[in-house]
Amino acid sequence: MSKPLIPAQRRERIQEYLAIHQIVRTADLMDLLETSEATVRRDLEWLEQKGILERTHGGAVLSQRMLFEQEYQQRAQHHPDEKKRIGELAASLIEDGDIVFINSGTTATQVLHHIRRDSRITVFTNNVSAIADLGDPGFHYYLTGGEYQSRSNSLAGRFALDNLGLVYANKVILGVDGISLKHGCTVPTNAEAEVVCRMIERTKGQVIIAADHSKWGVVSNFQIANIEGIDKLVTDEGLSRSAVEDLEEQTIEVLTTKSLNG
Repeated sequence: MSKPLIPAQRRERIQEYLAIHQIVRTADLMDLLETSEATVRRDLEWLEQKGILERTHGGAVLSQRMLFEQEYQQRAQHHPDEKKRIGELAASLIEDGDIVFINSGTTATQVLHHIRRDSRITVFTNNVSAIADLGDPGFHYYLTGGEYQSRSNSLAGRFALDNLGLVYANKVILGVDGISLKHGCTVPTNAEAEVVCRMIERTKGQVIIAADHSKWGVVSNFQIANIEGIDKLVTDEGLSRSAVEDLEEQTIEVLTTKSLNG
């Protein structure tokens, strides 16, 4: 029989495991550490207090901080195929007659690109990247106006907020930089957070998050919504089953791109 690990050794092994896998189940840690469920839970509580992980139902996810906003073109290179499919699926949720807010970001851009050209809808967006490529899309769209943000190819500031305050939407579809049970949905800049919060405030209907699996467990600088404020998450098949279960326990409907295969 191997010698029991002391707490520091157990916690180091948990961190090593999470560094590789990003997510872990309590049952797997019990086998890995050869210890009881109660001991694993105490170790996870200790590591959570240190900000190393976030406990979830049945396990934990590595806490990943995003401190700086990447340039738009850099972000566009991350998971491009998943983002296209997420954009296609999220766009399919838009129905004729909808008034929709859509924010900036590479996944939100894919949502705009996949809206049917014959849709009888109206879109309000601060997303300069998508609008530059759309030309005449066939549906009505408005730019929010505001100060140009070069890193994100977006618009923000007082003009954007004031103009959004003139409109009510019945859906909002948002790309985010992080999503977490504990910290909700987050973005890296205050300018984008202000715009997105105003969009949510002026939406009298569903709040839909479009984010690939790599955003799970990531915490950026500014919260734009608690986890309870989300109605749907549109994501790819890479999101773990345990994460889906955690979100569904919060009454969030999780839609994955697997449905596009049929």
